[in-house]
Amino acid sequence: MAGGVHGVDDYAMGRVPLEARYSWFSVAVQRFGQVSALSQFLLGAALGFGMGFWQAFLAFTLGAVILEVVSIFVGIIGCKEGMSTSLIARWLGFGRGGSALMGLAIGMSLIGWFGVQSAVSAQGLASTVGVLPVWGWSIVFGLVVTAICVFGFGSMAWTAYLTVPAFLVLVGWAIISELSKTDVTALMASAPPGPQIDLATGTTLVAGGFIVGAVITPDMSRYNRSSSDVVKQTVVGFTIGEYLIGMSGVLLAHAIGSSDITAILTSSVGWVAVLVVLLGTVKINDWNLYSAGLAVVNFIGTLTGRTINRALVTGLLGLVGSLLAAAGILTKFTDFLIILGVVFPPVAGIMVAEYFVVKRWRGELEASRANGGAVPASSPTWVPATLAVWAIASVSGYFLTVGLGSINSLVIAFVLYVVAGKAGLLREVGLSRTTDASADVIDLTDARGATAPASGPTSPTSPSSTAPSSAR
Repeated sequence: MAGGVHGVDDYAMGRVPLEARYSWFSVAVQRFGQVSALSQFLLGAALGFGMGFWQAFLAFTLGAVILEVVSIFVGIIGCKEGMSTSLIARWLGFGRGGSALMGLAIGMSLIGWFGVQSAVSAQGLASTVGVLPVWGWSIVFGLVVTAICVFGFGSMAWTAYLTVPAFLVLVGWAIISELSKTDVTALMASAPPGPQIDLATGTTLVAGGFIVGAVITPDMSRYNRSSSDVVKQTVVGFTIGEYLIGMSGVLLAHAIGSSDITAILTSSVGWVAVLVVLLGTVKINDWNLYSAGLAVVNFIGTLTGRTINRALVTGLLGLVGSLLAAAGILTKFTDFLIILGVVFPPVAGIMVAEYFVVKRWRGELEASRANGGAVPASSPTWVPATLAVWAIASVSGYFLTVGLGSINSLVIAFVLYVVAGKAGLLREVGLSRTTDASADVIDLTDARGATAPASGPTSPTSPSSTAPSSAR
């Protein structure tokens, strides 16, 4: 592994230099760790309860292709520019204000995931340990994870060192134990045990299940050394993660006749299932909360110009997420994924359209990259046309009954943004200086779409926070 540890700033407001980047395999392992989370197991069980094996396989394949295409294109952008999603979005059509709104949306979705996975753990604890009801364990578990996150990255790193290997071993044991009791070939040919899910809905569920992680790929790919590395890590990480964990969940749902992940694991390995659930949740749920905290801090700081204490924000968000879990957010899991499946693909469509086709602000990125690797000295404050494209594409993807919602919203956003760019509608409303992120100068007099000249490098140690570096 190259690069080592770069401190808590981690090039948050600057570009990652080439000498600090990692091998593709090192980054691929991290991507696999994201995709192989307990939530993917939960998704596989949900699909297996309503779809036949091969139909679920096709849904996973189509959904994985969507995620891989999105991840590769936005990942290449992150690799070339070396910047995080939140930072680079300022010059990819969103402007400073739009990128803050995007960070807020990402933060809200991650709190939703935090609640979903806290509820899963609570169900396991209530069914085996007892003492407290599900809502009580939801709060206790959520607050324990919150405590880990409040102490920051070091605490989370040690937690991961302990939980990730243990989770993979235990979940492998559960899968082998249950499937060894039955005829796998018969399971693959059996009808789904629950209400049927059609292919379009199944594909949208798969794409929605990790679309936030795909959209924020630049947070990870900025550490890649080349575009080919982005492609390799994406294909390997998604292919193994989606099929290994997701399709195992499908088979287990058929074997048990339930989509209840706790019931499935309990029937396979008994009380050890609680450890599987807890380890599988902790290893990713701390990142959900940590990243949500960064996104919200960035949102508040961008709009107010003030630095908000990350630990305080993280603690408050952890409390909110725990209460959501106690309130039964898990019952809305499918609806939650469908919404994610149409709201976030337009973000990727806009970013890709701007960087590779319209190139309204790409010249500033290239000029600053050639000028010592600094970020551009200014960015648009708002680009109203981009926000309109995002809204139209999201609504269209949700309500259109033809095709797949995720693909529809992404393609519509891409096309509309290109049309807006060619028609000259991508006009700036205000200009934000990035030479001092804690005290941006906003000029609302320039709404003609003019690009301000670079005025100097940006300090990579600015106190402003960034968008999340991981999802789910």
